[in-house]
Amino acid sequence: MSRRGTAEKRTAKSDPIFRNRLVNMVVNRIMKDGKNTLAYQILYRAVKKMQQKTETNPLLVLCQAIRRVTPNIGVKTRRNKKGSTRKVPIEIGSKQGRALAIRWLLEASQKRPGRNMAFKLSSELVDAAKGSGGAIRKKEATHRMAEANRALAHFR
Repeated sequence: MSRRGTAEKRTAKSDPIFRNRLVNMVVNRIMKDGKNTLAYQILYRAVKKMQQKTETNPLLVLCQAIRRVTPNIGVKTRRNKKGSTRKVPIEIGSKQGRALAIRWLLEASQKRPGRNMAFKLSSELVDAAKGSGGAIRKKEATHRMAEANRALAHFR
């Protein structure tokens, strides 16, 4: 057992151009091997492409896409006394839901066929804002699984 106090929650910094924390969270998830500048380039190019496609504020499209993909309920694996595992539905908080939404959006955009990551990311974000795309399918699959296992909710 730790004798220290609880660690203070750190707030995410905002990005230099849009001054938005959500943009910085997405950049941190895009970043690989500490390549911060490349991650910012990818996101800003994707934002520029979204601006051209939708002719609206790209930050609103990003926020709407993340809001649409954010799950309310998920499943967690639990082992029972006999050793078999079950997927038990659990409610997901707003911070964890947002983190899952960003992860799902990036995974879906990486799986897309296309030229470069900026193009794929912009397409996925526009699709998610409209209510289609791979990340939305992932959310719906998670909700379906939680709904199917609703009888196991008392195992929480």
